Amino acid sequence: MKKRFLTKIKKDIEKQYPNYSNEKIEEIMYGVEGIYLTISKTIVIFTLALIFGIFKELIFLLIAFNFIRLFAFGMHANNSLTCLLFSGTLFLCGSYLCKIITIPSYVLYILYLIALIVISIYAPADTVKRPLIKKKKRKTFKVLSIIMTITYFIITLFIKDKLIINSLILGLIIECILILPTTYKVFKMPYKNYANYGLSA
Repeated sequence: MKKRFLTKIKKDIEKQYPNYSNEKIEEIMYGVEGIYLTISKTIVIFTLALIFGIFKELIFLLIAFNFIRLFAFGMHANNSLTCLLFSGTLFLCGSYLCKIITIPSYVLYILYLIALIVISIYAPADTVKRPLIKKKKRKTFKVLSIIMTITYFIITLFIKDKLIINSLILGLIIECILILPTTYKVFKMPYKNYANYGLSA
């Protein structure tokens, strides 16, 4: 179904914009595929969250996760099924934890310190389809990722809402998992893809 949908969209774009280069079309299709996968995956995960009674927690967790992912990027699975199983497990389990756990302050501080170290070392983590070729851009995203991590920590110091506190730290932990070289290795995906363009770290 996905293949037929994307093929039809690609043909429509080629017909509508015959002057577009192959590179331009591939760039558009990357975005279209991302939207398709996001929508289909979201429907499944949201449905399960409703069934398990953790829908509100899922929304808060996704918001926290996506804000840090904007800058730190991270791994994307090679196929939609792997993506669904892996992300579904992470977010549904994370949402359930958001609902039931209370994290002691000292544990929270330790987790934020670990997350800050991981983000400082490994963010941003690019992919084959979206390599971060420009060194200046990589540095900018690293700084923004660090700022966002510190911002999450500061927010937790001034609020008492358990759901928000749990969502921020668990969203950050999930993002840290997705930028680790070990995670890329487990899923047999190349790391530091910008290096393929003859650029140094």
